[in-house]
Amino acid sequence: MLIKEPMNNANPSPAFRPLYQQIKILITQSLISGEWRPGEAIPSEIELASRYHVSQGTVRKAISELADENLLIRHQGKGTFVASHTEERRQFHFVRITSDKGGMIYPEGELLDCRRGKADSATAKLLEINTGASLVVIKRLLNVSAKPVLLEEVRVAAALFKGLNAEVINQHECKMYSMFESEFSIRITQVVEQIKAVAANGEAAKLLKVNPSAPLLCIERVAYTYGDKPVEWRKSLCNSKEHYYMNKIV
Repeated sequence: MLIKEPMNNANPSPAFRPLYQQIKILITQSLISGEWRPGEAIPSEIELASRYHVSQGTVRKAISELADENLLIRHQGKGTFVASHTEERRQFHFVRITSDKGGMIYPEGELLDCRRGKADSATAKLLEINTGASLVVIKRLLNVSAKPVLLEEVRVAAALFKGLNAEVINQHECKMYSMFESEFSIRITQVVEQIKAVAANGEAAKLLKVNPSAPLLCIERVAYTYGDKPVEWRKSLCNSKEHYYMNKIV
């Protein structure tokens, strides 16, 4: 696609986008279409500059923003790659548990249940699907040193995750986002969370091994793939007695 530099930037129209942002959109569209898969290298800056008929500097700026957004990863001397949750160091990119002593923790997942359900109006609105649409509802525990720390319920649209069942989840050791990517070609690019304190109900108290009404962190999340499309709703109950839930704001 040929994109020309604007002749006059003095009074840009409301629809005007800087050239590098236009290139960023085109690269993102290629990610959405699957032209470059997670873990694969994208063409070089020189090749992309030739493809889009722009300068290499314009391409570099677009790639830099996509790298800042964790959609691309630069490997020195090797090139730029599509970010992937199947990489070991990124499998828990959105799981932010630290111990009171500091340092990131990488919990082990334990599947409790996987069943079909129907979307209520609240879930349907968050996932942008019809009320009553078929869901896959997953419950799991996240354990640290064999001790339960998080109890989670995950809801996804069955239409997007055809064939998702307990066997598939266990094959992937209950690592949700790497499974979404490798089995269903859905990569999580960002999440939005709301956090508040709640009292443990009977089920949560039993599974997290805390007293009834013990304080827990309730983390409600909507996860998005390319194009800001919501694909997952999740509620996590976190026993923060010996752990922090860490967020980094940039």
